[in-house]
Amino acid sequence: MRKILTAAILTVSLAISLISCASRSSSTAQEKGTNDSTLIIYYSQTGATRQLAEQLKKELGADIVEIEPVEPYDSDYNATISRWIEEVENNKKVPIKSLDIDLDDYNKILLCFPVWGGTYALPVKTFLDENDLKGKTIVTFATFGSGGIATATNDLANAEPDAKVIKGYGVRNARMEKMPSELDRYLIENGYKEGVLEQLAAYEEPTICNEEAVELFNQATSGYRYPLGQPVTVAKRKTPNGTDYRFQVKTKGPDGEENEATVYVTVDDTEGAKPEFTEVLR
Repeated sequence: MRKILTAAILTVSLAISLISCASRSSSTAQEKGTNDSTLIIYYSQTGATRQLAEQLKKELGADIVEIEPVEPYDSDYNATISRWIEEVENNKKVPIKSLDIDLDDYNKILLCFPVWGGTYALPVKTFLDENDLKGKTIVTFATFGSGGIATATNDLANAEPDAKVIKGYGVRNARMEKMPSELDRYLIENGYKEGVLEQLAAYEEPTICNEEAVELFNQATSGYRYPLGQPVTVAKRKTPNGTDYRFQVKTKGPDGEENEATVYVTVDDTEGAKPEFTEVLR
């Protein structure tokens, strides 16, 4: 009888030990990023991308860290362009400060950056070169003058072939006041947070642009510093707050060769609202 009791006690003790080990292993796994742990990493030159990253933190409650160049860029647009051209032409690496964070603790990275020359800013390139992101999920979030999140995401996927790279949300610097509501919709639509949304309608079939459509396009793009092309066709859809327009335009590249692009425009239903373009896809 004593032998039976002893064996039973040993069996129970072993089971408790195994449960305890499994619990510790699960806890360690979560600490080391094998759960759905998320980190927001951002580089911001003018402050716009910082606003986007901080809104993400507010929405999701994720950890956040900033990429900082050792030598910050000038806040002047022309000075930044000149430095960027010189660095690109000479293949210069932009040194960045240590992030002082263990990336192994996270398996999902929300990478926020300004678009420079159709791709992510150079300090982000240094971050990618200096860190191993193999096996992680990277979601792109961008601020830009006209567009470029799609091409930047493709470049990122090529730079990180062993990571899962997903195109996220982008916003023009001129439209930062609309960012919180648009980002909230994106996060709900893509399952990053809970919420209920009214489904957006599909775009109608495109039609040849008439004078009214051309005028709307010109109003939306008149404040932009570079010509965006001649609108050819337009498709539209109603939204809960207004109307979206998708223009197909003809453009000319620096070499004079004719190209096509897509320009998205939105108009709020509020009285006196002006049309504004939201993104260019080249």
